[in-house]
Amino acid sequence: MTLLRGSMLDHRLVQTAVIGHKNSDHPVILPMDAGELDRWRKAHPGYSYWCGLQLGGCGGELSDRRYTAKVCHFAHHATAPACHRKNNGESSADHLFIKRGVQGLLAERKMKGRVETRDLGTGPGDAVDVYLPDSRRRLRFQLGAVNYQAWRRADDELAADADGIDWIFASGGPVTQQFVGRHGYCLRVRCETVGGERRVHIGAEAWDRTVSWTPLEDCLLTPAGIVASRAERIHLSPASPGPAVFPLQAGLVFTPAPGVPAPADSPFAVEGRRLLVADVKPAGSPVVRGPISLPGDTVGPSAPHVYRVTGDARMLVGEGAAGWAVEFKRYERLEVRAARRTGLRTTPDTSDPAVPATRTGRPEESQPRRKPEPARTKVQASVFGSTAGRAPHTKDELLTAVRDTLARHARRQRTLTWEDLARTVGPELANYSTAERQSLLVEVDSPLREHVPVLSALLRENGKPLPYLSQVLPRLGVLYSGISMRIAEWTVVETERAFAAYAVPSRAMQPRLSLAPTQPVVRRPAKPKKEKPSTRGVYARIDRVWGLDGKKRGSR
Repeated sequence: MTLLRGSMLDHRLVQTAVIGHKNSDHPVILPMDAGELDRWRKAHPGYSYWCGLQLGGCGGELSDRRYTAKVCHFAHHATAPACHRKNNGESSADHLFIKRGVQGLLAERKMKGRVETRDLGTGPGDAVDVYLPDSRRRLRFQLGAVNYQAWRRADDELAADADGIDWIFASGGPVTQQFVGRHGYCLRVRCETVGGERRVHIGAEAWDRTVSWTPLEDCLLTPAGIVASRAERIHLSPASPGPAVFPLQAGLVFTPAPGVPAPADSPFAVEGRRLLVADVKPAGSPVVRGPISLPGDTVGPSAPHVYRVTGDARMLVGEGAAGWAVEFKRYERLEVRAARRTGLRTTPDTSDPAVPATRTGRPEESQPRRKPEPARTKVQASVFGSTAGRAPHTKDELLTAVRDTLARHARRQRTLTWEDLARTVGPELANYSTAERQSLLVEVDSPLREHVPVLSALLRENGKPLPYLSQVLPRLGVLYSGISMRIAEWTVVETERAFAAYAVPSRAMQPRLSLAPTQPVVRRPAKPKKEKPSTRGVYARIDRVWGLDGKKRGSR
């Protein structure tokens, strides 16, 4: 009767306990169903239950209470000391179940290891640490919440006497997403209630936040990782983390470093991209030599030319001594004078009209006579450059040369004709048919992007936009361009966008002109006005009867 009265007044009800004594690390969760509790009592008649110190409890003895109208639970005796245990639910002993499960794996594998629970400020169940001395590896089961700074401090602490650290998290959050972003996955742990046990599972969280779970008892603990019975391996030592990414400001220029190969084991070598070593000069910064990452399907830059990055660029920074690399997609070659102003190039270039070609040393009369070329004006030489030795041979080279020429004219706030383009890029362009010109321009401006101007808008014919531009724009994806009557207006706006984008310094671009048809204005017919009866006939009749002098006339 005393126990029953105590249970009615006792509000310190718990679901987990330890078996044997207050310092025990043998956890148990009381079955909640009355029938299951009956079977549990028959199977374990000699068990005694305690509010264990490793649970954060008071150390007092507990009684298992059987109920049919509500869940069964543990309860303190009426004479038990005051208990300030913070966590009483099913998960409050998960750290002890994990500890026991890992100890079982070590014994099965006959591996040396030490398993300890850690109190990180909120209770003894904050974490479970595993140390494998043969491989100098640590495992941290992080069961409590942790932020990035706390994780970083703990990682440095664990690394003091270990060659590798493997983190397994109980809950998701910013830190686990950091692991997924850097390693491609994150190890997770969870526990499920089965009778009087909490069954431990290990999982790997992927990019889409899905987790593939494997029971801990079905895994083998090895110095390199956890191997599941279904031949599923969860690596505890990922290869190398992905680099951190920082955007770079516009104005980046570079020149390839001649004869310097990219390191074969660089962490920035990615499939589908080309890695080169170059002298890089960010805007307002000194020159620094380092790797650059370019798209693998483009023609690579060559020394001693200098190039300007025309699109977005970002810096990749690796962990520790991994270093850095600059990654970008689009770039253009600078003409000789602009290249010299960057300070990256000082050697003369025979393609520059201002630098005379060197002589062979033979007498003048022995030199073969060359047909004189038509003289160019200074404006032509500065705008179009020299075509000597610069005729593109491959399709990628042709597209790059056309883009560079159009971008150079946009930087000078000028338009050009197809003949001007052919004189700069190569004479074969002059023989292109209309269909070939359309296909070339489509490839030059593909893919269509809102923040990148359409360079084809710079081309003119008789001072007007190209007559076949309305066939190019639909293939690029410009909406309504095949039916719009505003192509000329669209070209003017797009030309101004190109001038702004390629100006030095660049200016903010206005939005691209929409060619969507406007809604027709429906005009309702005006309601007819009611005409007032005319009084002109009335006054005329009065004049005929009375006359202008006011005297009445005789009627006819």
